[in-house]
Amino acid sequence: MKVNRKEMIDSQLIKKGISDPWVLQAMRKVDRALFIPNEMREFAYEDRPLNIGKGQTISQPFMVAYMAQELKLKPKDIILEIGTGCGYHAAILANIVRHVYSIEVIEWLEEYACANLEKAGIKNVTTRCGDGFQGWPDRAPFDAVSLTAAPPTIPEPLKKQIKIGGRLLAPVDTLRQQLKLLERTGDDAFIENRLLMVSFVPMTGEAQK
Repeated sequence: MKVNRKEMIDSQLIKKGISDPWVLQAMRKVDRALFIPNEMREFAYEDRPLNIGKGQTISQPFMVAYMAQELKLKPKDIILEIGTGCGYHAAILANIVRHVYSIEVIEWLEEYACANLEKAGIKNVTTRCGDGFQGWPDRAPFDAVSLTAAPPTIPEPLKKQIKIGGRLLAPVDTLRQQLKLLERTGDDAFIENRLLMVSFVPMTGEAQK
């Protein structure tokens, strides 16, 4: 049975603990169907990852909403995202915060994300193609950093690009990862919280060295 957008919000998000009004508003506003191939659109509101081609997927709605909620975002925030993918996660963040800077290592995927963001009318996301390990130093510091690809350990350059009081959320490890939330409390001081067990694609490039 097909799931519509309202059912996605009510049964997949609210009933599972998503309560942040900014996150729910963004999830209602951004149409997930715009970020997937036409042949997959009948499944757009199901709570599962979907194949978008060449081995790439769009994350399940609950995980996108959960990650946004855990970052405790505010409307004036500036965010760094590592792993643009199809652009859906960036679009959700962009409907909550002032601006999103997003890095994608796969060239065709970054181009696909840009096209999807344009279709969705999102104007406050800046993307570039490259290795996200070093972050985006000339736009730092950020109020929050969100990784949608899993490094073996959290890259030090990304930790240094969070404002004091800011947060970083990342799936960490290899095959099966722990979602970790870092809060920067001082120049070299961080509080780490371990959240869900998750499964994300590995972060490639320098993170694997």
